[in-house]
Amino acid sequence: MMFPERFSNLPEYAFPRLRSLLDVHAPGGEVMHMTIGEPRHAMPPFVGEVLAENIAGFAKYPNNNGTDELLDAIAGWLKRRFGVTVDPVTDIMALNGTREGLMNACIALCPETKNGKQPVVLTPNPFYQVYAVAATTIGAEPVFVPATRETGFLPDYAGLPSEVLDRTAIAYICSPSNPQGAIASRDYLRDLIFLAEKHDFKVFSDECYSEIYRDEVPVSALEVAREMGADPERVVIFHSLSKRSNLPGLRSGFVASGPENMLRIRRLRSYAGAPLPGPIQAVSARVWADEDHVIASHKLYVEKFDMADEVFAGIQGAEAPQAGFFLWLPVTDGEEAAMKLWTETGIRVLPGAYLSREVNGENPGKHYIRVALVAPKEETQRGLIQLRDCLYG
Repeated sequence: MMFPERFSNLPEYAFPRLRSLLDVHAPGGEVMHMTIGEPRHAMPPFVGEVLAENIAGFAKYPNNNGTDELLDAIAGWLKRRFGVTVDPVTDIMALNGTREGLMNACIALCPETKNGKQPVVLTPNPFYQVYAVAATTIGAEPVFVPATRETGFLPDYAGLPSEVLDRTAIAYICSPSNPQGAIASRDYLRDLIFLAEKHDFKVFSDECYSEIYRDEVPVSALEVAREMGADPERVVIFHSLSKRSNLPGLRSGFVASGPENMLRIRRLRSYAGAPLPGPIQAVSARVWADEDHVIASHKLYVEKFDMADEVFAGIQGAEAPQAGFFLWLPVTDGEEAAMKLWTETGIRVLPGAYLSREVNGENPGKHYIRVALVAPKEETQRGLIQLRDCLYG
C-alpha cells in the first residue's frame, strides 16, 4: 500500500512529544499544567444565553462565509481597534479558529511556481507549527528564519539573500509572537510590507495575541498596509476569539484581506472547508461587539506579568514579555529542564526546541522553555515560585 511522502519528515507534534518525554516518569509533586496556551480566565457571561437563544440553528446548514451579523461585528471591531475600514461582504471570512485559516489561505494563495522556481514560504523560528505544514502541503520550500534575542525575537526577513526573497510567495509573521511575546512595531511591519512589495510576496500576519499586552498596544499589519497605501492584496490577517475572549473551545476566528485574496480563500472553503455552525456565529457576533470582558481579562494578564517580574527579579532573560501569555525562559537545555521540573515538582512546561526547527545545526528554541500564564493568579504564582526555585535556585 502506498502512502504520501510529503509529510514523512514532519517531527512529532509538540504535545505528543512532551508526553513521550515525561509520562514514563512519575511527577515529583502535585501536577500543574503550564504547557498549553488555553486561557482560563472567565469567558463572557452572556455566551450561554446567546447560544441557547440560537440553538435551533444547529438544525440548519450554516452560512459558508459568515452571517451578515457576524461579518458586520468583525468589521466594526476592526474599525474600533485598528481604525481600518473593510467591506464585510468582500474582505472578511469567518473561520473555525485561525489554524484553519493559516493553513487554507496558504493553499488558496500560494502559486505553483515563483519566478519559474519552487516557491518559498518564510516562517519565523520558533513558530506555530501549522505554518510549516501549510508550506509542505502546497509543495513550497519552508525557510525557517531565526527569531532570537539578537533579532528582537522577530525574524529578520530583510537579511535573507535576494535569490530566496525572489522565490518567496508568502511570509508568515506572528505579532505578538508565540512563544516569545515580542510585538512587531509599525516600523518593522512597514519595512516588511515594503520588502513584500519589492519582491512581490504576501504577508500572512497571525495576530491572535493582539489583545494581551503590557504597555505597547500591538498594531495590525492591515492597519500599517492601509497607512502606506499598499496593494490591498499584499497583507492577510488572522484573528481569533480563543485568546482575546477566553473561548478556545468556540473555535471562532476570521481572516481579512483584499477582495481578490478573499474570493480565492472563500472558493476553497466552499469545496473543502467547514463553516462555523449558526449558533456559534451568533455567539461570535456578540463577543466581537463586547469589550468589557476583554478589558477585565487584560487587567489580569498585566497583573500576572508584574507578578512574574517579581518572582524572577535578578534572573537575566527571565523577565515577562511585552505581550502574549507565555514566559520564554532561558535554560541550559529545554528538555532537561522540563524533565527536572516534572520529576521534582510535578510542573509541566514545554521545551522550546519542540516549537522550533534545527537549521544548520542550530535550534533557536533548545535553550528555552515555554511557560503558560493562563491559570488563576494564585496557582500561577505558586507554579512560578516552584519553577524558579527548582531551575534557578
